Amino acid sequence: MPDIKLFAGNATPELAKRIAERLYTSLGDATVGRFSDGEIQVQINENVRGGDIFIVQSTCAPTNDNLMELIVMVDALRRASAGRITAVIPYFGYARQDRRVRSARVPITAKVVADFLSSVGVDRVLTCDLHAEQIQGFFDVPVDNVFGSPVLIEDILKKTDLVNPIVVSPDIGGVVRARAIAKLLNDADMAIIDKRRPKANVAQVMHIIGDVADRDCILVDDMIDTGGTLVKAAEALKERGARRVFAYATHAVFSGSAAKNLANDALDEVIVTDTIPLSDEIRALNKVRVLTLSGMLAEAIRRISNEESISAMFSH
Repeated sequence: MPDIKLFAGNATPELAKRIAERLYTSLGDATVGRFSDGEIQVQINENVRGGDIFIVQSTCAPTNDNLMELIVMVDALRRASAGRITAVIPYFGYARQDRRVRSARVPITAKVVADFLSSVGVDRVLTCDLHAEQIQGFFDVPVDNVFGSPVLIEDILKKTDLVNPIVVSPDIGGVVRARAIAKLLNDADMAIIDKRRPKANVAQVMHIIGDVADRDCILVDDMIDTGGTLVKAAEALKERGARRVFAYATHAVFSGSAAKNLANDALDEVIVTDTIPLSDEIRALNKVRVLTLSGMLAEAIRRISNEESISAMFSH
């Protein structure tokens, strides 16, 4: 196989650098900036002919800018005769627009983005914790969806002071994820929060299925957006006698009033990964801690380049 060449846009530069370090290489030389009118300017400053190229770029906020950067970088590399181009998208934006509920007159934007990437010349996609796994089927190219849970579980296991821990799913849709994590935590007990969502980003906690009294609760989700759902869940758990509440999520979207919500006393600690950079406002909160997925993503990149199994990374 040709040597791995790693490039990065402006979305997640620190994560890209960490991945490069794990692969004992450096980021490729590329200029990714703006013209005076705001249009994206990309130039590849080294030979990539026949190379095995990986572009690290989350499509987080500003979503459209970061997505367009990725698209233009792919085109530049394709026109420079790159051998194979893999888009490494740690956080896949627009993933929540993956269906038409009750035939509403809305787009399936996740499919539009998948078509965009497939048509511009991406040969493969590597992403992490897709909001809905069926999005893999929207692409006309292979998609590897890896999981952040091993990194989260490793951190949970380091908490030696947990008292009678219980894994909590913040909604019915997250039960499969919570059950998988509970199983890996020595078959820990599990609770489920049943809620109603009257409109986007607003959730009303109804009741808790499971006994959380005098126990440390571990809330697990794929992402935290405004944090409104999370805070209501934590408040409900504390009202039911929970000792402490820790929130674990792969993607730190943290939009809108997230900083205000996360400051709520009901949450003892929030642990996320580096698929999305944190704002200064969020960093100022002492209760938010970041784990890196660089090691896992680097190993996935190495396996893709060497034509090795990705699923074997999660077989135990």
